Amino acid sequence: MSIPSVGKVLRVNGPVVEIGGLKNVATAELVEVGRDCLPGEAVTIREGIITAQVYAYTGGLAPGDTAHALGRPLSVALGPGLLGGVFDGTMRPLDAAAEFLETAGAPQVDAARTWAFTPRAALGDDLKPGALLGVIQETPVIEHRLLAPPGASGRLTWIAAPGEHSVDDRLATVGKVTVGFSNHWPVRKPRPVAERLPAASPLVTGQRVLDLLYPIAKGSTACVPGGFGTGKTMLLQQIAKWSDADVIVYVGCGERGNEMADVLDELPRLVDPRTGRPLMDRTVIIANTSNMPVMAREASIYSGVTVAEYFRDMGYHAIVIADSTSRWAEALREFASRTGQLPAEEGYPASLSSALAAFYERAGLARTLGGTEASVTVIGAVSPPGGDVTEPVTAHSTRFVRSLWSLDRDLAYARHYPAVGWTASFSRDAERLGAWKAAHGDPLWAVRRERVIALLGESDRLRSMAELVGSTALPDLERVVLLTADLIREAVLQQSALSPNDVYCSPAKQAALMDAVLQVHDHCLELIQAKVPASLIEEVDMSSLVRAKDAGGPDDIAAATSARDSILGQLEALR
Repeated sequence: MSIPSVGKVLRVNGPVVEIGGLKNVATAELVEVGRDCLPGEAVTIREGIITAQVYAYTGGLAPGDTAHALGRPLSVALGPGLLGGVFDGTMRPLDAAAEFLETAGAPQVDAARTWAFTPRAALGDDLKPGALLGVIQETPVIEHRLLAPPGASGRLTWIAAPGEHSVDDRLATVGKVTVGFSNHWPVRKPRPVAERLPAASPLVTGQRVLDLLYPIAKGSTACVPGGFGTGKTMLLQQIAKWSDADVIVYVGCGERGNEMADVLDELPRLVDPRTGRPLMDRTVIIANTSNMPVMAREASIYSGVTVAEYFRDMGYHAIVIADSTSRWAEALREFASRTGQLPAEEGYPASLSSALAAFYERAGLARTLGGTEASVTVIGAVSPPGGDVTEPVTAHSTRFVRSLWSLDRDLAYARHYPAVGWTASFSRDAERLGAWKAAHGDPLWAVRRERVIALLGESDRLRSMAELVGSTALPDLERVVLLTADLIREAVLQQSALSPNDVYCSPAKQAALMDAVLQVHDHCLELIQAKVPASLIEEVDMSSLVRAKDAGGPDDIAAATSARDSILGQLEALR
């Protein structure tokens, strides 16, 4: 066995450290520098000098300090203990109870903790990678499935007896591979699957504007660009709380500490509507706020998607919410600047687009090595400076994602939340999901969506004309379009995160509200054809339909039906 070489720190420039004297070191290999063994990653090697990006605060580190290589890339320990935990960008546990998030100093998985293991495979079984070896009830709602790791195949020659075991215990031997509770996986290397599949079923977010107009499939990708104050973090938190994913990985990437503190305070207290248990039972939080080491921010999204892939391999639908990828890109820009790389657009490295593509490509619906269908869905926020959506991070992200939920500043300032604008937003999954909806009991979903988007677009065109000549100067048919568009915005698309009845909306209630508005619209058109003046139609009180979204519970469609019938009766009386 070779003795690891010891190097010396030559230069320190923020998170960038140059090291000399280390031998047999590869690019992307993990190194430790200084007396505190600060972790870093070798990014370039030139003439025997290694340039490393360090994932910790480098204050006090000086030339002459020792450095040594660990012989492996940046990896995370995957095993029990992830759910309900709060970690930094390199998956070190954080003390979420502290006034400021601080590294707890303990290993990622508590070696003293024991887990109840139940074997599911029998001695002598001929196993392939991904085969189920046993289960651990990690939380009351998530069963942790111990699988034969990638590369392990052959006869099961030994398996642990049922009972309590610690993370350091050996649990099984498959062929020549020893399997334990925990295993390390390089964060920049996607975990293998048997087959990638086309995403076809919707991820239900409970947010009407998304599920009705700009849906996302399980295993797909979405980007949420928006300027300061447009509600990005609130929208992402709503998706984390209410989407029908099995496991949530929330990555606070460079966000303000007060926003991350709100997440850490609220999520443990939130009751999961699916299980009645705390939502943290199926949530992993990776917190890397703006005052924490900048290069750990760069690693955080890779750590997050690796954790999500781990639960996907167990057969779960996982979702990664990255808030925000702009802060991650800024970390790339800072490192590129300190290492003297030639800057591209707005100072970002030329590799920005390929880095974004590689991140979003790790999403997908797949048939796992164990034969189950599971997915990783990736949703990333973008914070364009000054709301400029032509800046590089937004522009490149838009190229690679399947859905774009563009937050509109005017809607946000008008207190219309979620402030998802219908001018710039899109969903490339809509056609495929329309076919899925038709096969699962809602054949009119695609028609309803197309009509609503057309009405909203036409109303925007008419509103600019009405500002010049006044709405009363428009033809009656066009006045009805403006009336319906206002009703769509107020009765359907607006949604209150503070209302117990409206914070989440089931697909059935979403369809009932939208159908009610469209039926009212169709009846108004019939009245116009019957020579009823638009001025009389505009006097009808339609506020009951606006209140219907908050009148009943998330699954209650009776209020929408009752409001529709009442308004249709008032309209019919105008004949």
